[in-house]
Amino acid sequence: MVSVPDPVAAGLVASLGRPGGNITGLSRQTRDLIGKTFQLLKEALPETARVDLLVSPTDPLSSAEVADAREAAKSLGVQVKIVEARAPTDLEGAFSTIHADRANALLVVGGADFYLNRTQIVSLALRDRLPSAFQRREFVEAGGLLSYAPSTAANYRRAAFFVDKILKGVKPADLPVEQPTQFELIINLKTAKTLGLTIPPSLLARADEVIQ
Repeated sequence: MVSVPDPVAAGLVASLGRPGGNITGLSRQTRDLIGKTFQLLKEALPETARVDLLVSPTDPLSSAEVADAREAAKSLGVQVKIVEARAPTDLEGAFSTIHADRANALLVVGGADFYLNRTQIVSLALRDRLPSAFQRREFVEAGGLLSYAPSTAANYRRAAFFVDKILKGVKPADLPVEQPTQFELIINLKTAKTLGLTIPPSLLARADEVIQ
């Protein structure tokens, strides 16, 4: 595995240190990054008082991630509301709810369906002139405002280490699952300008990539 948010919670391995079966590789460790993503969103939009969380209730990790987001929001003095979308067909209705809530920004929490439908999600956010934050850079490449996440490219490069070891006879059960060590802050400045936002220079200076 190369990009699993929480392989223990997903039941793929017994523990990170001792996988115990026929699967090993790299975790995305995204749950621990929710709070950081929230902080960056607040830094980008200091006046933000209300953030809606787009959540997939079918994602087994969503409840833990929502709890982390609530804790981060409380520490930042931001109100949050959960808006669920079980399937792609629910996205239009979800964004209608978010628009009616007059949320200042959107934070997308997990969900494989969300990743597969990232173009639609970003288009709906732009349609409603809603700043959006994500946990994968691909959303920002599609037009979202910002993301903070492990480097997918670095994970794939590191995966070669596991392939090499296994081909040489090492059992997956004996190869601890690794957590990412490289993280990326991606900001879409073109989207910020479209939304009439001014991103603080201090935040732009820390970005790993700024999409013009």
